[in-house]
Amino acid sequence: MEGLVLLGQGIAHFLTPGSLFNVAWATLLGVTIGILPGLTATMGVALLVTLTYKMAPDQAILTLMCVYLGAIYGGSRTAILLNIPGTPANAAATLDGYPLAQQGKAGLAMGLATTSSTLGTMVGIFFLAIIAPLLSEAALKFGSYEFFWLALFGVVISGQMTGSDTPLKGYIAGILGLLVAMIGMETLHAHQRFTFGIAALGGGVDIIPAMVGAFGLAEILSAMKRKVVGHVVPVNDRVVPTLREIFQYWRTIIRSGIIGTFIGIIPGVGEDVGSWSSYAAAKRASKHPEEFGKGSQEGLIAAETGDNAVVSAAMIPTLTLALPGSAAAAVLIAAMLIHGIRPGPMLMVENAPFLYQIVAMLLLATIANLIFGLSLTKIFIKVLAVPRERLMAVIYILCVVGSFAITQRMFDVYVMLIFGVVGFLLREMKYPMAPLVLGIVLGDLLDLNLRRGLALTQGDPSPFFTRPISAIICLIIVVTIAMSIPPVNRRVKALFGRKGVEQPSGL
Repeated sequence: MEGLVLLGQGIAHFLTPGSLFNVAWATLLGVTIGILPGLTATMGVALLVTLTYKMAPDQAILTLMCVYLGAIYGGSRTAILLNIPGTPANAAATLDGYPLAQQGKAGLAMGLATTSSTLGTMVGIFFLAIIAPLLSEAALKFGSYEFFWLALFGVVISGQMTGSDTPLKGYIAGILGLLVAMIGMETLHAHQRFTFGIAALGGGVDIIPAMVGAFGLAEILSAMKRKVVGHVVPVNDRVVPTLREIFQYWRTIIRSGIIGTFIGIIPGVGEDVGSWSSYAAAKRASKHPEEFGKGSQEGLIAAETGDNAVVSAAMIPTLTLALPGSAAAAVLIAAMLIHGIRPGPMLMVENAPFLYQIVAMLLLATIANLIFGLSLTKIFIKVLAVPRERLMAVIYILCVVGSFAITQRMFDVYVMLIFGVVGFLLREMKYPMAPLVLGIVLGDLLDLNLRRGLALTQGDPSPFFTRPISAIICLIIVVTIAMSIPPVNRRVKALFGRKGVEQPSGL
């Protein structure tokens, strides 16, 4: 009952002209970012963090949430009209969205994507409101030993599930992130680490310039390398689907929403895994699996429900454990810290209304997505006509200004440039970015709790393995790493005898 009261207060808090104006422009900006191929939700959130620095904390997080949700939804437009996912989360939507558009049903496909995205987000919001307070209460019993393993679990599972070629590349990217997090003065004894005599490195590498470089500049370089986008399929049919067209797939919507929620709760995995997992489950359960990949409405609904459910669910570990559920959520953690909000187990003790304000933010962003998505179809399509060269020039300026704005140091601009070049090279070699970001965000948590735990036992590591919750998380990590070894993986797959949906090359 107290939760419902706090939720009502959270919604009422944002029903003001100023808040609704922020919801409107931030959602439109997010959808625009999602529509433009090469720009991702993480990049949009990272760039906007620097522009919301002077805003009130609740309004700053509100605009960032709207950009995040809008970008994940907006990518489905490009997937349907161009066969190119606007963001990695929309790759599965191309399989059936583009064939539907070629059949003259582009408007219906976008309408189905819009409504299923809305329903997917609603499922995630429901579980966020139910699970987050319970998990936050349970997390109060965690100590340094459990948080060390949780931080390591986040990096390992992210590397396992986002490595495109092999989990090894994901692990390497995660270790690189952990090494970056070690730079600077450590917090227990104030020793300098990996500074190489450079005074500016004493304070460590700020996460915002690093992410702006890894997701902003690197994406600019990657986008400029790609060919110009192809022909946009014309939209001549109706956009708004009927209730029957939606609710005949209610089982798919609920299943995909639950799968997306589960994926979102796992630290660092992200929306693309939620989308592909939901698509694969829908194909296995469908009465017409032969239609998948040829314009199946059920396949499109499953993919778009799954990835949007991840957005809401990703806030569960983000708010209760300070473990980001996705790369964009990692940027949100940095934004919360900048604005004086400390996510983690103490959030429900120190600032319980904020959790329900997040639920209210997601609700408002979802409603804005639904309204704009069904009413501004032709305007959104015109975004694709913006010359790429001009757009990338504007984004580059935002990267430089944004990196400089927070602390007014040229050093942060250099950090952004270095991470941009390194991020571009890692992408070219098929290394995932999410584990790198998770490593930077979780590195301090991992390092601090490892040394604090050892200090409490005077160097005895046994509590890391003997405390019940620590032992369980440690076992999960060992199993996860074992599954990344090809012979073990093949043996397990042979035991279960199931195949997933393979991601097509080039996406």
